[in-house]
Amino acid sequence: MSRYFDIDDIIMEDELSSVVFKVGANGVGLLDPSAETNRVEQGSKVELPFWLANELYLRQAVSVIVPQCFNQKTRREIQADAAYVDLRSRCPYFYELGCKVAPLIGDRTIGSFLLYAFMNRFKDVLSKAHSAAFAVAPRFLPLLTKEEMHLYEAARSSMTAFKKWRVGGSRFEKASILGKKKRSGE
Repeated sequence: MSRYFDIDDIIMEDELSSVVFKVGANGVGLLDPSAETNRVEQGSKVELPFWLANELYLRQAVSVIVPQCFNQKTRREIQADAAYVDLRSRCPYFYELGCKVAPLIGDRTIGSFLLYAFMNRFKDVLSKAHSAAFAVAPRFLPLLTKEEMHLYEAARSSMTAFKKWRVGGSRFEKASILGKKKRSGE
């Protein structure tokens, strides 16, 4: 884990990932619900939490399959209209999981796909956070991933602070040193 005490990172690494065992393994039959014995055979496809899939991948025991949230159907939907794709239902930690799973699956296009999705959705997140349209928020917020929700809340609070500052009293304060006069005759 990169951020050991971060609850979001812990929850993200608990996302299920499909793996195929490269080798047979004894004593791990519980991982494969279809296994009748306590052994997982070579070539078995199993759903594992990402943290375990990552550790097994590093030990060259499994190969990681591209998660469903990064499949071609999702890519086409995001290319068509990124702002209205429900990424939260597919993976609440879409961007973070994508960054961590890309080196494991060897797909070099995931990085550019994540950048494209983020850039297109980021504009919409900021414009909705800075607009006064509160009626749009209930329909828009359930589509956002956890990362996008953090951005939305930060933009919303900065806009609130800006409006409070703009409406508030004087904008400039006289420095205390300017009020002092020099002694004449020195």
